[in-house]
Amino acid sequence: MKVEKIDKRQAILDAAEKLFCETGYEGTSTRQISKESGANMAMINYYFGSKEGVFVEIMNNRMAAFGSQLKIINEDRISAVEKLHRVIEGYATRILSNPSFHKMMHRELSLSQRPEMYNKIKDAMSQNMQLFEKILIDGQKDGSFREADNRMVIATIMGTLTNIVIAPTKVIPDSDFDLNLPKDKKMIKDRAVAHLQDLLTVYLTTKK
Repeated sequence: MKVEKIDKRQAILDAAEKLFCETGYEGTSTRQISKESGANMAMINYYFGSKEGVFVEIMNNRMAAFGSQLKIINEDRISAVEKLHRVIEGYATRILSNPSFHKMMHRELSLSQRPEMYNKIKDAMSQNMQLFEKILIDGQKDGSFREADNRMVIATIMGTLTNIVIAPTKVIPDSDFDLNLPKDKKMIKDRAVAHLQDLLTVYLTTKK
């Protein structure tokens, strides 16, 4: 019985993520989530309270997963530059593994009428930012990196990858390019990772 409940909970999250990607947050109803997941409405309310609760849970799970990855990178005995490169590759892989969800997430959290959702995941986002920033600060302390505006460095990475996902034609002026195709996704990811690694390595290691 316990396993079945866990499976139903996960089924709700999986179904909701799929629907959010296909029809957006506003276009998805709890009734649709119920039908897609095979869980009744009472179960959705019991676990999450509302559609917003489901969305917040999905976001927090994603933030926690990336946070675990950042902790591992932080604790690894490699150079600051290697840590930076791993963070860039890890973030790019995570974003481009499901570009449709990232586009939806970015759109929903950017809307002025969604401050309550943003506030509910703000702590998880803040923790990840601090873990990322620690890599940069540690590199600055040991002399690997010069002093820089660390939050702007992080924003450069996140902003570049988000921009690629939202408007890939800015960097791929090809009408046949499809971000959902594995070969195209790999090509743009490799380009983005190489660009950001080169750009920020030069920026952070070049003395003023």
